[in-house]
Order: sequence, then structure tokens, then C-alpha cells
Amino acid sequence: MSYNKTPSITAETINQKVRMFTYEPCGGIVRHAQRLEQEIYENPGSLPFQEIIYCNLGNPQALGQRPIKFFREGVRSLREAVADGIAARDGFPSIPDSIFLTDGASSAINMMMQILIRSHEDGILCPLPEYPLYSGSIILHGGTMVPYNLTEDSGWGLEIFEVKSCLEEARASGLTIRAMVVINPGNPTGQVLSMTNQEEIVEFCRKEGVVILADELYQENVYTENKRFNSFKKVARSLGYDHKEISIVSFHSVSMGYYGECGRRGGYMEICGFGADVIDEIYKLASLTISPNIAGQILISLVMDPPKLGDGAFEIFMAEKEETCSSLLKRAKTLHKAFSSLEGVSCNKFEGAMYLYPRLQLPPSAIKAAEKERVNPDVFYVHRLSATGIVVVPGSGFDPVSGKSHFRCTILPGEDKITAMVPRLRAFHEAFMDEFRS
Repeated sequence: MSYNKTPSITAETINQKVRMFTYEPCGGIVRHAQRLEQEIYENPGSLPFQEIIYCNLGNPQALGQRPIKFFREGVRSLREAVADGIAARDGFPSIPDSIFLTDGASSAINMMMQILIRSHEDGILCPLPEYPLYSGSIILHGGTMVPYNLTEDSGWGLEIFEVKSCLEEARASGLTIRAMVVINPGNPTGQVLSMTNQEEIVEFCRKEGVVILADELYQENVYTENKRFNSFKKVARSLGYDHKEISIVSFHSVSMGYYGECGRRGGYMEICGFGADVIDEIYKLASLTISPNIAGQILISLVMDPPKLGDGAFEIFMAEKEETCSSLLKRAKTLHKAFSSLEGVSCNKFEGAMYLYPRLQLPPSAIKAAEKERVNPDVFYVHRLSATGIVVVPGSGFDPVSGKSHFRCTILPGEDKITAMVPRLRAFHEAFMDEFRS
């Protein structure tokens, strides 16, 4: 009896759409860092540093943040609790039947892409820079990503006329624009959209018949005095538009915010402006997963309906929340100051989420060295940086087409680690610039 010794599952035989997209937050730089970490473990003293500082992750507790005690406890009716929390946040009603509890936001986003995308002729407007979950999900479900650019010089806001131009160009090429992804507060850029920008987006999507896919995962992480988080549903209702006039799907998760419960896999999507027949189809699709995990369901209900004044847990909860958020802001300020002091590096003011997104102006000889190694200049830079034990994500993983060099750095390592990291970063950068200055 003979058999074929050739593996049946190879890179060539899997779904090729999987190979088309990249996910740099856990990409080659991280795998290289893990090898260095293994080297430190197996051969102490073999490297000029004693630990890897992971600034690439958006996972607070993986980087040492203590969990909020209240979120580890249980409460009442879950979808009702989420709906009540949304209503209290926005000042407009939320219906429990419009809430889908999910295993984190990722599964909800993939579900909506599966619902909206019928073929490659369906386009999804998506920001650049963007979190690669969106481009990856669009590709995997057979759609076409239609990018629109965020403007660095205006604090990573958007110009609505450019979005309209992208839509018109896509329609002229035969695409049907189904939805517009908006990430607010921004990942990887860390901005908070102005109310003017949000109102423009609502008006645009209402006029064009485009669904708003609102990534609102970092709604609790706003650190600028002149802006606040406003959900797109609240903005639409404040403009006088009801569920019959505009369709909005918002996403939230226990993984992000100040809670950082990544492993708990709890989230929701609130669906507004879809007919009952569409909701039935979404319910049917959601049912294929049987049920999101109960711990995640409980946790997202706690996130949206936390202790109130007079509740037994209120004082402890507020103290822990304030301690966590104040520390995050302190870390962000330390990193922003450090990045802004480096030669050839500029960094927009930190406003929200968990990330800084500095821009690199690298010497021409560094760019040539990157070309020789057949990698993007930002990849070349962060790979060299990882040799110091500092791990960040190259900006080309979030915006592969701009030709500009950035990297994303989280603010999540502890204050002591951030303080220790800054001189290492500065020494590396100065040596790097000196090496390639000529």
C-alpha cells in the first residue's frame, strides 16, 4: 500500500486570501523578540539587556496591569444591562434586542463583514492608517477595501471631501460601497475625532446610504480636555436622525479601555437602522457559534453598567479606575516627551486609546539599507530597535501605501519599565542616526 508523502495542507493549498493580508502587531518583529527572550532565558547575560519590553501589544494585563476587581464579579440580566449602560452614556434609548453579545469585538466585526460583503464588487471604506483586523476581514470575506486617508497634520482627523472622492472613484470603477469603518478613539493613531468630523461622517453616510461601522473600543480612554467621546449613535440622534434614516453598527470590547480583560473575550455590537428581516438573518448567523462565553457576557455587562454612587463597590471601583487611567496618562506623557525629543522624530499629541504613533524621518542611507534588505524603512528601523529589547510595531503594518515611516508604541508597560526604556531608546536612536547620517 502506497501513500502520498506530500503534505496536503501547505501555504499553497490553504485559502490564498489568508496569505494576502498581514497582521504586524504579532508579526515578524514580535517573533524575533520572542527568540531574543528565549535567548535571555536560556543564556542569561548573553545580551546587553535583561528583559524584552513589549510596546507592540494592546493587552494591558499581559503587560502587568492589575485587573479591576469589580469586573471579576457577576451581575444581573446581561443584554438589558448593556442597553441600560448605552442609554445612560448617550442620553438616548437602547433596545436590548438590538444588542448582540459576542466573544470580543473581533467576532462581531467579522460577522458584519460576512453579512455586508457579497462579492469583490462590494467595497468597504476603511481609514489609513487602520487596524489590520479590518483589511484582513474584508479580504477574507471576498470584498474590496476602499481606503481613505487620515491627515496627520490635522491630528489624524479626516477630510470628508476626500472620503467622498474615494467613494465616487470606487463607484466609477464598478464597486458598491456598503459601509464605512471609523475607529474612534483611533488605533494606531491615538486621536479622538472632533464633533465636527463625526457630524460630517453621519451626514455623508446618511446621504450616500452607507452603513457606519463604528469601532468604539477605546471609548473610556480619552485624555484630552477639549474633546470627549461621543458615540456615532448619539451624534446621529442629536442631529435628529432616527433608526429609519441611517444605519449604524457600533462595537465594544472588554479587551480594551482601562479594563484590559483581553483573555475574557467579551464584547457587543449594537445594531441600529436595520430592518427586522435583516436582524433575523444576523441572529441566524450569530447562532452558528452557539453562544458567546458566559464569562465574557457577564463582564461586558459590568463594563457598561459599573457601580454607581451609593453602591457598595463604588468607592473601590472609582479608586482603581482613577489610578489606572492616571498612570496610563503619565506613561503616555513620558513617551510623547521622549519621542518628540529625538532627531527626525515627530509625534502628534496623545489624545486617546493606548497608542502613540511617531513619524520617522530617516536618513537616505538608512532608506537605501532597507531597500537592500528588501524591507520597508520602518521595518528596518524597528527590527534594529528590537535588538535593544524594545518591541514596537512598524507603521507599514497599519498603512502599507503611504510611503511614510511610523511605528506604533503602546503606553501599557508599567511606569518603571517606561522610565527604564527611554534612555535605551534614546541611545539606540542616536547611534542609528549617527550610523546612517552620511
